Amino acid sequence: MFLSIKEIKKEKVRYGLIIGMIVLICYLIFILTSLAMGLAQQNTDAIDSWNISSVVLDKDSNTSMTQSMITKDEVKKTKITSKEAYIGQTAVVAKKSGRTNESAQFLGLKDNQFIAKNLVLSSGHKVNKSDQVVVDDKFQTDGYKIGDKIQFNSNNKKYTIVGFTKNAKLNIAPVVYGNISTWKTLKNGNSQVIASAIVSKNANFKTANKQLKTYSISAFISKLPGYSAQNSTFTFMIAFLMIISLIVIAVFLYILTIQKIQNYAVLRAQGIPAKTLVGATISQSITLVVSGLLIGIMLTAITAIAMPAAVPISFNIPILSAIGIGLVLTGLLGSLIPIRIILHVDPVSVIGG
Repeated sequence: MFLSIKEIKKEKVRYGLIIGMIVLICYLIFILTSLAMGLAQQNTDAIDSWNISSVVLDKDSNTSMTQSMITKDEVKKTKITSKEAYIGQTAVVAKKSGRTNESAQFLGLKDNQFIAKNLVLSSGHKVNKSDQVVVDDKFQTDGYKIGDKIQFNSNNKKYTIVGFTKNAKLNIAPVVYGNISTWKTLKNGNSQVIASAIVSKNANFKTANKQLKTYSISAFISKLPGYSAQNSTFTFMIAFLMIISLIVIAVFLYILTIQKIQNYAVLRAQGIPAKTLVGATISQSITLVVSGLLIGIMLTAITAIAMPAAVPISFNIPILSAIGIGLVLTGLLGSLIPIRIILHVDPVSVIGG
């Protein structure tokens, strides 16, 4: 450690540039990871807030709640308890004169079931009439206020915003919570249709009708439009960045080792054991990576404070910590090539040459 620190202090510019490169890699990985998690959460924020374990849909709906239609006859023999709730989902465009149009997901609920009862509001009150809605805070960010009357699609009926709720997004669109009777109107469903889905806190909830199929919440979420493809894309991007960082760190350490090969030869000739030089190389690698990592973390923290609320970004400390540890391990792997050179250096041939 002493040798590595002393050398870094002596060659400030050289090692400063290497640390700067590591800072940029760390910062890029942290930001991309946080953006990936933010986008993933905006796909499922509303679902996560329900604390459910299973979803029942029409078996021909292709695991899509918006395509599913459940009728009264299909649930006639199904027992709905306090752990189950009906949900009606449809895509809408919410609009009001003088305000930005909002592409949203309308979710119709029954007032006496657990989702409506457990809905947490940031302001206002819950829906208690068919012409009232509670909306995601994005509406508030875009200038909507409690008491505003909004319309959906080409429907002329107006609905009053009575409350706002945080982190209510589905498929990256803000959610509008309303009465399930309003959903039927917007969906133009017949009197036999009662919901798009039945959600349950019970993972083993089953229905008696063969037309209905129960999905685990993980299976349902994985089928959300674009969810799996988006996550896979970001995962591969981050993995490639980790591989690139490994290669870059290894190349820089290799070049530094080659430049110092005569110094190592002299030290070996003076009787300095190889393990001391190996330890110095490893400690130098860790010092460089950890220094870059700490600066990258500070930049990420500043970004978290400065980032606009509209940007879907989420800083998950456990995941980012795991990535940080991975980067340190990457630095250790990158030091293997220089270590091999040090172990095989021949003082006679190097000094003599």
